[in-house]
Amino acid sequence: MDKYAVFGNPISQSKSPLIHQAFAKQTAQAIEYTAIKAELDNFSGAIRDFMAHGGKGCNVTVPFKEQAFQLADQVSERAELAGAVNTLSFKEDGSIFADNTDGAGLVEDLKAHGAPLSGRILLIGAGGAARGVIHPLLAFSPLELVIVNRTFYKAESLAKRFESFGNVVAMTTEDLKEAGTFDLVINSTSASLSGDLPPISSHVFNQNSVAYDMVYGDKPTVFCRWAKEQGCKIAIDGLGMLLGQAAVAFSIWRNVMPNTQVVMQMLRSEMSK
Repeated sequence: MDKYAVFGNPISQSKSPLIHQAFAKQTAQAIEYTAIKAELDNFSGAIRDFMAHGGKGCNVTVPFKEQAFQLADQVSERAELAGAVNTLSFKEDGSIFADNTDGAGLVEDLKAHGAPLSGRILLIGAGGAARGVIHPLLAFSPLELVIVNRTFYKAESLAKRFESFGNVVAMTTEDLKEAGTFDLVINSTSASLSGDLPPISSHVFNQNSVAYDMVYGDKPTVFCRWAKEQGCKIAIDGLGMLLGQAAVAFSIWRNVMPNTQVVMQMLRSEMSK
């Protein structure tokens, strides 16, 4: 039976094993999929060990997406642009192919919710999760894509990396207080995992704003709750993005695209118990 896994730290909250097992059952694929917590200073060693024990591929989540990019022997075009990956495939010759399916997963979920992709977009965070979604978002020619991060130079570096693809700029958290409101506000940080909020002003929202948190949970995330408290019209967690990126990863490994809506219903039902 082919072995796959998701690597992260923390990882106990991950729904990826449930998702991929459901995909496998739906598509009659014989696979084993587990969650593995890699030590912060030994991601490479954890991957090599998994490969040595028959691993065929894996997903990568925070905080290892940029390390995974460095580990790869070959990368897809979208992973090259992002400089971060979330999907690794292990070849028979021992080489590693890397891809980034985050952007595809996010965009599909945003479209499903009717999010305003052509308006003003605020992207909070400048880590691996943000890197994977900037180019797909710019493909919709938004009026402006603003990147804000606690460490400004990281946001500035990302904005410069993608400036040839659209109107993308970096702002400090102080600049943001005077920047007006946004049609779409995306939190790419993992702050919600620890019950925290990113350091941004509530002035970024208006009553028609759509808020999106890449993190998900059994209940609305702290970011989603906060956005609604600020009068935000719609607040969406990242479960749909997780399913979307997982489906693309699964299709890379197994050459079959699963139906995500069936699995979404199953997951929401499980999480509400």
